[in-house]
Amino acid sequence: MLGIDIVSNERIRKSLETFGERFLKRIYTEREIEYCQTFRDPVPCLAARWAVKEAIIKAYFQIFGKVLKFKQIEVLGKKGYPATAVILGKEGEQLKKHNLKVIISLAHERDYSVAVAQIVRKEIPSNGVS
Repeated sequence: MLGIDIVSNERIRKSLETFGERFLKRIYTEREIEYCQTFRDPVPCLAARWAVKEAIIKAYFQIFGKVLKFKQIEVLGKKGYPATAVILGKEGEQLKKHNLKVIISLAHERDYSVAVAQIVRKEIPSNGVS
């Protein structure tokens, strides 16, 4: 299943200015906050993670009929490498049980951040070892 989302970076900036830490702690995990704060302007990083979370929520709902909460999803990155996403808790275990994984792609520019998330079957190696 596929999910996509686009968000205005300014919308995230205004939420951060208005609600500060309360906004951050409601939407993002500690590791996401720490990572985004390593950038001179953390807003594009935060906005891209918002978009990824929305895209995953849409894809997950199509399969399981359940709406995830933002903090059930963690988007991790390392500068210079593609970001990865993990669904935490029992919902993440449900993915494993059904041999599914999340694939994401995100991008941001001056005004907008966009993300695509796909939940797909994990491939089983031909030797049967996973």
